[in-house]
Amino acid sequence: MERIDSKKPDELRKVNITRNYIPHAEGSALIEFGNTKVICTATVETNKVPMFLRGSGQGWITAEYSMLPRSTTIRSPRESMMGRVGGRTHEIQRLIGRSLRSVVNREALGELTIWIDADVIQADGGTRTAAITGSFIALFDAVKYLIEEGKIKEFPINDYVSAISVGIVDGEPCLDLCFEEDVDAQVDMNIVMTGLGEFIEVQGTAESHPFTRDELDKLLALAKKGINELIKIQKSIIGKDFDKLSKKFKFEK
Repeated sequence: MERIDSKKPDELRKVNITRNYIPHAEGSALIEFGNTKVICTATVETNKVPMFLRGSGQGWITAEYSMLPRSTTIRSPRESMMGRVGGRTHEIQRLIGRSLRSVVNREALGELTIWIDADVIQADGGTRTAAITGSFIALFDAVKYLIEEGKIKEFPINDYVSAISVGIVDGEPCLDLCFEEDVDAQVDMNIVMTGLGEFIEVQGTAESHPFTRDELDKLLALAKKGINELIKIQKSIIGKDFDKLSKKFKFEK
């Protein structure tokens, strides 16, 4: 099968992550999946949690997601100008938040909130999965900041997390779909997994015809391969710091 961008069916697009991309944020990263580019930032708000968590001793991680008007081939109006956030945006924001919270001990955070902002500056498919993968780097650096500033006393992140898209294109399972492939895919899936290979979320849709259990298994295997490669990239960027802090770092009294 000849893919649009000449990749093999089980091949990722070129991935690049730039750490500390936004100097003002407690954590940030620019992540590039081929022509998809997303700026991810993490902002710490101490002594502030949603009302349902007040007095619980637990922290919160939540996300906002947006696309620049010309991140796509035609201009998309800013949602702020339309007076409401669209259903797709709500779905992606909640997905990013769930994905990150799943690998964090929120009691170790204490009562504070980490805001994740994922802003798509160029879209070519896989923006939500790129946002999750890049936001994990930003989240880690925000946690590192909290430890270095003495605001928390225990490293709260339990594992890495990453995400990737897979799908069936022209009858063949493929990894990491670009926009043109995503539009034409018979099946489209987004998979979120931990470094231990555990699933956080599986979003799968038959766009033109139902898919079989065998096809599902092939897509999940492809996703696992891709996510393992992405986590290796994450580890090449933050691995030394992560290993140091993950030894249940405690501050001396």
